[in-house]
Amino acid sequence: MSKPSIYGLTIEQLTDWLAERGHKKFRATAVWESLYRKRITNFDRMEEVHPTCVSLLKEHFVIGTMEEHVKQESVDGTVKFLFRLSDGNLIETVLMRHKFGLSVCVTTQVGCNIGCSFCASGLLAKSRDLTAAEIVEQIANVQLHLDAAGKGERVSHIVVMGIGEPFDNYKHMSDFIRIVKDHKGLAIGARHITVSTSGLAGKIREFADGDLGVNLAVSLHAPNNELRTRIMKINKAIPIEKLMDAIDYYLEKTRRRMTMEYILLKDVNDGTEQALELAELMKPRKGLVNVNLIPYNPVDEHSQYQRSEQDSIRAFYDVMKKQGISVSVRLEHGADIDAACGQLRSKQMKAAN
Repeated sequence: MSKPSIYGLTIEQLTDWLAERGHKKFRATAVWESLYRKRITNFDRMEEVHPTCVSLLKEHFVIGTMEEHVKQESVDGTVKFLFRLSDGNLIETVLMRHKFGLSVCVTTQVGCNIGCSFCASGLLAKSRDLTAAEIVEQIANVQLHLDAAGKGERVSHIVVMGIGEPFDNYKHMSDFIRIVKDHKGLAIGARHITVSTSGLAGKIREFADGDLGVNLAVSLHAPNNELRTRIMKINKAIPIEKLMDAIDYYLEKTRRRMTMEYILLKDVNDGTEQALELAELMKPRKGLVNVNLIPYNPVDEHSQYQRSEQDSIRAFYDVMKKQGISVSVRLEHGADIDAACGQLRSKQMKAAN
């Protein structure tokens, strides 16, 4: 059996593991800082870690298990990475440039079973969850890419919105967040991390009860059950009423604002009627929810859906504003590369076949 990646251990788990083998707490801190502050990718180069500790780590762990397979760079600075995992599976990770910093969108599963009818991520069914180590390594590899450029840039924000449903891989996703938040390592602030879900109500409640302290975004995409069920099959099991109950629980428990994501599909969910209906749904949560309107990136396999016209996007936005709802339009990134989540992976796999 192959050795696990050390990236999968939280600082507490690493400390306990070393303590059980006779090493003091400060050794774990030295290893942690070597991994995440100095970005060392070879145990033998951990010069500030005692040799006996290095030997022990080499015996039981590896540093990283994936390799870069394809890299696409956009004129706007967006970089899309396709990583090959140790079992041959491919996953996507995206680096985006914002005025507020550098954000990375990470993947949590190989494929997706949620089955949104407009999404490239679900073109290939889920084959497995990613480990916490594989999610952390996406951030580590992007940071190494930035380090190689020599500009002193660092990943400052994370969105857990790549391929897969993060709440369907809750344990590994949670460990990932604890690892990247740790102040002795990557030190990415909780308020700079956002987790997106398609609406797993039970996990939203668990998330509210937890101690992660990061932001929540929910993919709604339709203001009523009939339409949402048509484009998102998860709505059959978790209708809007049940989802909103969980969201209200989250808002009450955490007293934190959240984001409602809404992809605009031409002549499907982008009309004035849907805008007014969405506004009514949001009014009881006014001041606590921001609706983020997302221009659609067309996917060849979902040709029944087209991008909304700019006039329709503007009109939808104006209706929401006039109804007093906090609303924004997502800034697009990487329009000249495979922009839709899962698109690059799907193309590469089809080419290989």
